[in-house]
Amino acid sequence: MKLSMMINYISDFQSSAKQVVELEKVGLDMVWVAEAYSYDSISQIGYLAAVTNKMEIGTGIINVYSRTPALVAMTAAGCDYVSNGRFVLGLGASGAQVIEGFHGMPYDKPMQRTKEYIDICREVWKREKPLSYQGKTVEAPLPAGQGTGLGKALKLINHPVRNDIPIWWASLMGKSVEATAEIADGWMPIFFYPEKFKNVWGDALKAGTAKRDASRPKMDIQAGGMLAIDESLTGEDQQKVLDFARPSTALYVGGMGARGKNFYNDICKAYGYEQEAVEIQDLYLDGKKQEAAAKIPAEWLLNSHLVGPKSFIKERLAAFKEAGVTVLQVNPIGPDAVQQIELLRSLMDDVK
Repeated sequence: MKLSMMINYISDFQSSAKQVVELEKVGLDMVWVAEAYSYDSISQIGYLAAVTNKMEIGTGIINVYSRTPALVAMTAAGCDYVSNGRFVLGLGASGAQVIEGFHGMPYDKPMQRTKEYIDICREVWKREKPLSYQGKTVEAPLPAGQGTGLGKALKLINHPVRNDIPIWWASLMGKSVEATAEIADGWMPIFFYPEKFKNVWGDALKAGTAKRDASRPKMDIQAGGMLAIDESLTGEDQQKVLDFARPSTALYVGGMGARGKNFYNDICKAYGYEQEAVEIQDLYLDGKKQEAAAKIPAEWLLNSHLVGPKSFIKERLAAFKEAGVTVLQVNPIGPDAVQQIELLRSLMDDVK
């Protein structure tokens, strides 16, 4: 398995960049830069490309509304150029609040739009012909009767470092996950429980994989969570660290959507916590956030994060690997992230 981290987009970037340099030295394979509605990720990726040597650098994620597909393709090719072939394009749909509220774009057909962005990016990078794409969400050049009528099919001027830059899709819902397994190079799920993830996404992954082009490599899967390795982290001490994940998990399971329209709540139910899912949502929507957080199943937290002594971490690493995870994404807890990554790397190398 490769090892990855997400750079904190609300922290001091210079400090984060220095830490990334040190993390590369101890075995971090990939770093992701989020965007949300903060600073753009591309400028930061360019900086990280200049101060690192071998790690992959990806967008985690950029949305498929605020940039045209041709611009996404150009930008990805540019990032791959300045990093000497180390860029990973992470795409996602974001949500209506951000897309319509911040970017002023209609949030329509997110799955279809993502598929068409992937198609266009790959067509642009190959440079086999000028870009001419007539899809359901994207038309380039504009069809007759729209615009000035002067639009012309064009080909990317430069020859990209790679004509098939890896594209990862942060999909969650069944049909989107199926499309991811069919066409994407990597998948970024959330709340991944190695022993139970197939209860949520198994059918979609199987259906998409069956339609996958045999010429494409096997899809990568990234999953993981908080990281804290110490021999003292057993029993109550272990649980105290895991409790750090309760507020954010409760936000998603309880507050991201209305009753009956919350996919994160559905994940909780599919993992076998049906009663807890109902209670968490009821409490959260009633404004009782702390009580909702307290209802998050301890078993779920224990098995979806990497918190504990070395022996326990090795067990969880084996479980993630058995589930098909090829990239382990972690969020080190504590003052010394470099030491934690170095220790985890050594344990990962021992897992067969």
